[in-house]
Amino acid sequence: MKKTRVCDLLGIAYPIIQGGMLWISTAELAGAVSNAGGMGVLSPFAGMEKNGDALKNLRFQITKVRDLTEKPFAVNIPLYLKQSGILVDVLLKEGIRIVITSGGDPSHFTDLLHQAGMKVLHVVSSVAQAKRADSSKVDALIVAGVEAAAYVGFDEIPLFSLVPQVADVVSIPIIAAGGIVDARGVVAAFALGAEGVQIGTRFVAVEENIAHINYKQAIIDAKDTDTVITCRKLLPTRSLRTEFTRQLLELEASGASTEEIRDFLGYSRARKGQIEGDLENGEVYSGSSAGLIREILPTATVIQRLVDGFQEIVKKIA
Repeated sequence: MKKTRVCDLLGIAYPIIQGGMLWISTAELAGAVSNAGGMGVLSPFAGMEKNGDALKNLRFQITKVRDLTEKPFAVNIPLYLKQSGILVDVLLKEGIRIVITSGGDPSHFTDLLHQAGMKVLHVVSSVAQAKRADSSKVDALIVAGVEAAAYVGFDEIPLFSLVPQVADVVSIPIIAAGGIVDARGVVAAFALGAEGVQIGTRFVAVEENIAHINYKQAIIDAKDTDTVITCRKLLPTRSLRTEFTRQLLELEASGASTEEIRDFLGYSRARKGQIEGDLENGEVYSGSSAGLIREILPTATVIQRLVDGFQEIVKKIA
């Protein structure tokens, strides 16, 4: 796999980034990805006990990942969180070198993070967002298509349409995200103008992920039609089809208000599904390509297959 500006920017061997997954991107997963040549990403809430302290948990995960790897890793900060500012303070105090921001305006923190010597990557889901993030002087863009797991953006633009349009209007490196689970997706992303990929769902079904086995098995069992977008009135979200999503879709179709939908969602359906394994009442995020994932593997094996497969495909089409 060729080295790109993403490799140079982040100091990694392969331009493969593990997606930051709210409850399950722990030090074990991030360390395994980084040690295999990609870039692992921590989430502030991953590994946290129910109703735990996110700041304490984030500091613990940072310490732990540093024990597991000497290679670069990042921390994902969703900007829509009320505590995003104090989470950023933790990163500053811990001397984090790479941060991924998402779900908000990166200009609020980019200057501060740059002054501390950090590289800033920002997630976008439209050309307009990409232009705004570029003007905020972020170092690279993670361009996420509607195929992605979890929050997909209100415009719901497919990755094949979005990446080349963003590539035409920015000069900073682009990392493609959404529905990429194997080497074929990586090659396609590069052909569209990306210089790296962010992969989430494939890294759920790995040995080092703390996700409940029910969640991992549901991904392995998924077919091409087994993901669905819900919560279009709040934050459009892609998940596996479950009894929970069936009830939620019925509620939305009935014309329920945003308040009624929030009441139905309650507290952390995602934790219930992903950590506790309650697929009936919990929410289990998944990208649209889950049907291509057929086994639980070691993280290093996943990355090596991406690298080797990339080389084989490029030789065939050269």
